[in-house]
Amino acid sequence: ALIGLFTVTVPGKTLALALQPLQSQDAVSASLQRVEQARTLLDDKGSPPLGGSHDLGEILDRVKTAGAWLSSNALMQVASSLEAARACRGYFGSEEAAPLLCEDVAGLELLAGLRDQIQHSIGPGGEVLDEASWRLADLRSEIKVLRNRIRTALEAMLGNSDFDGVFQDHIVTERSGRYVVPVRADYRGRVKGFVHDESSSGQTLFIEPAAVLDRNNTLQSLRREEQREIERILLELAALVGEAREPLRRNQAILARLDYTAAVARFARLTEAQSPQLTAKRQLELHQVRHPLLLLDHDGQLRQQETIPIDLRLGKKHDTLIISGPNTGGKTVALKTVGLLFLMVSAGLPIPCHPSSRVYLFSRVFADIGDEQSIEENLSTFSGHLLRMRRILEQVDGNSLVLFDEAGTGTDPAEGGALALAIMDRLRAIGARTVVTTHLNMIKSYAYLEPRVENAAVEFDPQTLAPTYRLHYGVPGASSAFTIARTMGIPDKVLDKANQYLGSQERDGLAMVEQLNQVQTRLEQQLREAEELRHQAAAEQRKRLKLLKDFEAQREKLLDKARRRAEQLVSETQSKMKTLLKQAREMQGGDGRQQAELMRQMRESRQELPTPVESRRQRQAPQQLQDGEIVRIVALNAEARVEKLSGSEVELNVNGKVMRLPMSALEAFSPRRFTEVKAKRGGTKSQVERSSFNPRLDVVGCRVEDALPQVERLIDDALLHNWKDISVVHGRGTGALRQAIQELLAQHRAVTAFHAADNAHGGTAVTVIELGE
Repeated sequence: ALIGLFTVTVPGKTLALALQPLQSQDAVSASLQRVEQARTLLDDKGSPPLGGSHDLGEILDRVKTAGAWLSSNALMQVASSLEAARACRGYFGSEEAAPLLCEDVAGLELLAGLRDQIQHSIGPGGEVLDEASWRLADLRSEIKVLRNRIRTALEAMLGNSDFDGVFQDHIVTERSGRYVVPVRADYRGRVKGFVHDESSSGQTLFIEPAAVLDRNNTLQSLRREEQREIERILLELAALVGEAREPLRRNQAILARLDYTAAVARFARLTEAQSPQLTAKRQLELHQVRHPLLLLDHDGQLRQQETIPIDLRLGKKHDTLIISGPNTGGKTVALKTVGLLFLMVSAGLPIPCHPSSRVYLFSRVFADIGDEQSIEENLSTFSGHLLRMRRILEQVDGNSLVLFDEAGTGTDPAEGGALALAIMDRLRAIGARTVVTTHLNMIKSYAYLEPRVENAAVEFDPQTLAPTYRLHYGVPGASSAFTIARTMGIPDKVLDKANQYLGSQERDGLAMVEQLNQVQTRLEQQLREAEELRHQAAAEQRKRLKLLKDFEAQREKLLDKARRRAEQLVSETQSKMKTLLKQAREMQGGDGRQQAELMRQMRESRQELPTPVESRRQRQAPQQLQDGEIVRIVALNAEARVEKLSGSEVELNVNGKVMRLPMSALEAFSPRRFTEVKAKRGGTKSQVERSSFNPRLDVVGCRVEDALPQVERLIDDALLHNWKDISVVHGRGTGALRQAIQELLAQHRAVTAFHAADNAHGGTAVTVIELGE
């Protein structure tokens, strides 16, 4: 019933209310996968469009017989369901995240022809439209024309001065589908015609004047023809629905299943339910499970109070679990939680648990929970337990799960306990897995006498008398009757006397159980604290690693910034030295003092060059160079042409000057670049081919610190190749990269102007740069 609250269609709710365990593990696994896929789609796309799907069962049964008639509302439900099928096709489409659901949707038959014909014939209010047939449209047109003529004739009569004072009101109305006028009763003889009605006071008569009698008769005839045509259209549409009866039934089944699956996904999302692991071993490992009815109220809304999760294990090391503890301590709740969650998984539903939970699909589950007293059948509480246990023993097998509440109660504790132990022996011999709740010490001690039987105590706070619902494994739970009685106000003298009635061994046993529970509680508290400390330590470790990573990133950023500044200084110095070299060539043979001054300025310019900042990135020195190849001198950030290779050293031409450098001081371009050597006035000059230079740089997707050095190199290369107009493609994005590039250009000496490209060449995504001499 709870899942049914989350459905949106009647067939979907019917499926939810008829929920049954599935027949195989494969079916359970497929159902859990379908729910997970539906949950993913709910998160991504919202609910599937199933609201228009109706229960067509009665309608489809009606059209089994030839000549059956359907109302316009019934036909609208058929069209609405077909529209829902079409919408679901669009919603699910070919979602890779939901292959099982898409497989279901693929089975929908859209029957577009039937849907379109119904929608073409029936209006949203259930009326048959003029477009349903030519005959209907013609009849309604005739009716409209004739109705207007009748009203015009009667309105003319009402306005005729010969009838002043005759009419009660100057309005035309209808009685029994015929147009009439309201005539004062005392002027009855002034208007010839038929009286169709009179007012409650008798002062007004509604008369059909003889002048419109024939036209009213014709109007009634046309209306009867209109009704016959409507009935013919509805019969024709009903016949079409009858022909599509089976596809419509299949569609309804698919849509109902989709609605049910979406409802389970909504339930799972609200309760944070998970799909447990299905295991082939006969065991249950339920971690952090919660009872759904403690999470949701009867309207499917989350309850306000907190629900304490419990852990329950059975079958791995023990085939029988004995849960004990005080009344109101949560024993029966734990037992019902096990039973309900197992049945939910068996039906293919996710459960409120940790995803590490493991469930074996027992073929049968039996439960003896609650009191089946019956005055009519002369059954006591004890007799009711025995009757249920007899039925269980007749049917149980080794692939069964048995839940046994308050074992041994309802009769003498010694006899009831002995009988319960014998039944548990029988169940263990058969191979069943059993969970038992009890107050009896005889049953609690069973776990210490038999292998593969385990005790679990329900935690209880004696100060507040409130259960915590947590289970402590390995120790029995105390009933705490005296503690509860004292808190409830029973006199101490009565309790002291009750304590005397206990034997010394029983008192010692109860004290030992209390001590064991206290030790267990402390150990679990310490374990929780240790786990919390471990999580805190892990979080601190993650925090330290993040800080270290951030520090490294900041260090790299500062290094890159320093490197860019150094490259800028090198570029400025190079430009200055080129100017000085040009002046020196012009002054050859001139004033020696001026030449000495120029040489001093050149030495100072060289001294201004910064010490190169070492990059963390490793540079690859060229392995093989060729004569005429263009390389970069790393320290100077300058280009040079290879003149001659000499072992590990290279003879270079730098702006007409020859120098020798080790190969490790050079960097080759990628792709590699070469020069042409042309004779000019008896000498040679290195000239880099213009075709080898690309004046357009694309830095889209680069970080600022990576893009700026590339822009600077583009400017250097452009100056070397004598290009005046270059451009940088940086994209739009957030605008940070464009701003950084333009700030660099604004400070660069070689840049005379820059602006955004025109729209045909990229607009604001591209910056055009104009260079000077």
